[in-house]
Amino acid sequence: MFAAHAARTDSADPLSALEISDIVPASTPAEWVSVRMKAASLNHHDVWSLRGVGLSPERLPMVLGCDGVGETDDGRMVVLHTVIASPGWTGDETLDPKRSLLSEVYPGTLAEYVRIPAANLVPLPEGLAVEHAACVSTGWLTAYRMLFVQAGVKPGDSVLVQGAGGGVATAAVQLGSAAGLRMFVTSRDEERGRRAVELGAEDAFGSGERLPRRVDAVLETVGAATWSHSVKSLRPGGTIVIAGATSGDAPDKAELTRIFFQQMRIQGSTMGTRSELEALLSFMASRRIEPVIDSVRPLSEARGAFERMIDGDLFGKLVLTM
Repeated sequence: MFAAHAARTDSADPLSALEISDIVPASTPAEWVSVRMKAASLNHHDVWSLRGVGLSPERLPMVLGCDGVGETDDGRMVVLHTVIASPGWTGDETLDPKRSLLSEVYPGTLAEYVRIPAANLVPLPEGLAVEHAACVSTGWLTAYRMLFVQAGVKPGDSVLVQGAGGGVATAAVQLGSAAGLRMFVTSRDEERGRRAVELGAEDAFGSGERLPRRVDAVLETVGAATWSHSVKSLRPGGTIVIAGATSGDAPDKAELTRIFFQQMRIQGSTMGTRSELEALLSFMASRRIEPVIDSVRPLSEARGAFERMIDGDLFGKLVLTM
């Protein structure tokens, strides 16, 4: 099977660990179903895997990729829900302490075929392009859960998104504006802020810049570098939703006094459930929301996509077609 996979790991030079070639994938449970992949997209998770984060040597080689759309043996077009619950788990799969993502324990989506539990397949909605649907199972689902499950906001409320241009941040701006939320962003790059406004943000601010007024919720994926600004930008009783810490998880100041005195809520969030993915896809189809795509290229040219992601000079998703 032709696939983009981690043949080894290299923390200093992740691209050297990537191979795009035929591979015999690791075994999967017999009751899982096969899906012929049509398109998939990259995430920073794939680069971290090449660096060896969360991918132990005994699992190598490992097919990379979390997001994707494919066709089942009976001809159904489906979107893959990448959160794999442990055997026997019931309820919210994101709370399963033994959960994994495709490409961590079992082979991922950057391949001609993938095997996955039948319960993890979501029908591709009418009118949603394959390339767009291939972008949503990780970053977009994370943004959807942060906004509509964890933040407790309603149409007309204001939301600050830290770090315009990132995958989750871009998705949050598009989803929030389509739902009638007042979306604001911060960015170190003026051009990225401008593009976020084009996508639906009401305004963009420089990193750490004081907002005209405090917001009802903050979506935080940057971490230490923006934490104090997030707390200071939130109204009393508001909610900060945390789904990442790309700049580190140890801010210089925890802001505990401000948090308890102003009765702020701090809510963690990780990925999303299958039912939330189904709701997200339905919402996107009905509102005609199209994820921003940086480029589309065939799987055989995956190395160029990984190079672009590692360089960091992109705005939108990197999509690979099979």
